[in-house]
Amino acid sequence: MSALLQVSDLKVSFRQDGQTIPAVKGVSFDIQKGETVALVGESGSGKSVTALSTVSLLGDSARVEGSVLYNGAEMIGAADKRLRDVRGNDISFIFQEPMTSLNPLHTLEKQIRESLELHQGLTGAKARERIIELLTKVGIRDPESRLGSYPHQLSGGQRQRVMIAMALANGPELLIADEPTTALDVTIQAQILDLLGNLKTEEDMSLLFITHDLGIVRRIADRVCVMKDGEIVEQGLTSEIFAAPKHPYTQMLLSAESTGKPDPVDEGAEEIARTDNLKIWFPIQRGLMKRTVGYVKAVNDATIAVRAGETVGIVGESGSGKTTLALAIMRLIKSEGGITYRGQDVNAWSTKRLRKLRSEMQIVFQDPYGSLSPRMTCEQIIAEGLEVHGAPDGRPHRELVAEVMTEVGLDPMTMHRYPHEFSGGQRQRIAIARAMVLRPRLVVLDEPTSALDMTVQVQIVNLLRNLQRKYDLAYLFISHDLKVVRAMSHKVIVMKQGDVVEYGPAEAIFDAPQTDYTRELLAAAFDAA
Repeated sequence: MSALLQVSDLKVSFRQDGQTIPAVKGVSFDIQKGETVALVGESGSGKSVTALSTVSLLGDSARVEGSVLYNGAEMIGAADKRLRDVRGNDISFIFQEPMTSLNPLHTLEKQIRESLELHQGLTGAKARERIIELLTKVGIRDPESRLGSYPHQLSGGQRQRVMIAMALANGPELLIADEPTTALDVTIQAQILDLLGNLKTEEDMSLLFITHDLGIVRRIADRVCVMKDGEIVEQGLTSEIFAAPKHPYTQMLLSAESTGKPDPVDEGAEEIARTDNLKIWFPIQRGLMKRTVGYVKAVNDATIAVRAGETVGIVGESGSGKTTLALAIMRLIKSEGGITYRGQDVNAWSTKRLRKLRSEMQIVFQDPYGSLSPRMTCEQIIAEGLEVHGAPDGRPHRELVAEVMTEVGLDPMTMHRYPHEFSGGQRQRIAIARAMVLRPRLVVLDEPTSALDMTVQVQIVNLLRNLQRKYDLAYLFISHDLKVVRAMSHKVIVMKQGDVVEYGPAEAIFDAPQTDYTRELLAAAFDAA
């Protein structure tokens, strides 16, 4: 039986600054009808470039050689009309971040209708009927009421479902999903994976699934191709690859999981921060007079504490109040209730009085590229806090920057470089160095590993553990990756729609959860593994 898609000796290179940079080096694999094949590897391994090459979606700077046969017909060098017929009709794509793939200025109906008009000539009532059918199929509740919605009015999971609906609009034979669940909560991720599995069966599709998460591969793929530096180093049945990986790189990927437990906290450790019955409600204002007609109840009655050397993990789905709670503790947003920092009630402190404490409270964000200024060098980024608060021990700023760069595993000789000249893991180390250079007592880690490959994730977790051990740091660790939370946290807070539904020692939460919601989160996180 001939393969639906057959890739043979695919080579892709890019012209940049007069140089030719190879991205894919002689890749070969095939996908049978009704089969799910996973392309696995770290960032920069060539996974997405390989997928985009199948229907010539790379830019003019790319040189593509080799063969890509779809239903026996060659795609490389095919006429534009032939490629247009295949794209969206026969081969459809779902990308990682739907917010950047969807047009923010167009309603959902208009965006799905475009594809139906272009490929099937559907207009008017027939197009609307098909759109509602697609939205229903991908699990959008009350789809008629959503037709006039814009992307920003939907949650991350809903936006991804809309992307899947658009991909399915014309009944493709092959669906290429490029990291479609990376930015989603574990429960939403599980729903999307189940949805893709069901749709693949119902629509009799084949699926090319691109990811760096091996837990997902085990759950969804029939066969797996492991990529490294533009080459497939190992491929075979998923069960066989997981049971007996042959290549050292595959073995490394499979072993790259954050494990272990944090160091125990001293019984007499100082309490760094505490909240008592904390409440954060945002008013909903309507009309010309901006009257308050209701409230967004972001956090309700939260009482928690974190000590020196302790990590408190905060988990829950998007919108549950995790980040809002942490920002309130740092006095970056208004709240009601008690906030104590090192024994002092700081809730009523003025901005001027709080400024002295800012150097002791730092935050590391999820997206290291988005949180670093592209116009500042690594040295300027790390030293920014020193310019505001002064050096903790009066030493020259450059000396302190070099010291903290060494601590986080960066070469001080690269301090003159800009963020785009570093990898994702290196950028996250810069963000950590920026927080650590002021020698804080409390650090909020807001999804610091979710955008990183598994191997880099393990490195960052080990780095954070070492820094905590060295400086007796208190961490508030916000994450939807419960495996990392388990490896990092002494205590865990489980939040749902602003409520703290469970709070206690990490072992108790993970081994004997008390609420259905916690059990649902744990099942979604660990069942795939």
